[in-house]
Amino acid sequence: MAAEFDGLIWFALALLGLTFLQRLLHSEVQLLLMYLTRNFQWTIRLFALLFLPGVLLHELSHYLMARLLGVRTGRFSLIPRPLSDGRLRLGYVEVGATDMIRSTLIGMAPLIAGLGLIFVIAQGMHLAPLWAVLRDGNWPLFWFGLSLLPRIPNFPFWFYLTLVISSTMLPSESDRHGWLPLALLLSFLAGLILLGGGGPWLMQNILAPLSQFLRDVSLLLFFSILVHLLAYLPLALLRRLLLR
Repeated sequence: MAAEFDGLIWFALALLGLTFLQRLLHSEVQLLLMYLTRNFQWTIRLFALLFLPGVLLHELSHYLMARLLGVRTGRFSLIPRPLSDGRLRLGYVEVGATDMIRSTLIGMAPLIAGLGLIFVIAQGMHLAPLWAVLRDGNWPLFWFGLSLLPRIPNFPFWFYLTLVISSTMLPSESDRHGWLPLALLLSFLAGLILLGGGGPWLMQNILAPLSQFLRDVSLLLFFSILVHLLAYLPLALLRRLLLR
């Protein structure tokens, strides 16, 4: 039974870790920019410019998914605006009201697009052997392989692109409003299958493939976590040195 759920556990842990590090990184970058510019408006502009490729992918994926599903769309903006609760909205796309399934798919579109592009980048950087080593738990070889990554051609560009995409692909609060009803519905249907004696079929045909898929996705999320850590630590150190 545990094997059917370990993918979900790893996925949840990776998602929580990335969410935490994303907020830490964004806060650190904003503090550093504020210290350097001493101007709130310039801090917002530079921060938005720094993460523009990821924001563009985020909002464009919402728009394209909505159009693909036949949902009405409105205005599209990449102009950053501070919100009343202190958060910073880097962009938005207006999407019409729809059912919970299409709403969930539209909300998940940035995560799907972001993970897909990170997978393509990882393949271009030939990270498949590194992932295989990580799956086997061979940590010394993994860290050695990690130390060789800066030798990859155009590594700074691929690192930056991975960072800004993974740091902006997580669904916002408004993106997640249709997730709870759908999760409850799927849980209800799974309960009916189990009560009807379809437990083995559910485990073999649904949960096992889903768990394997989530394990693979978790590797992409952990890769994003690693990229965030490699960016956050020197930035945090730099800001503290400047403050001294």
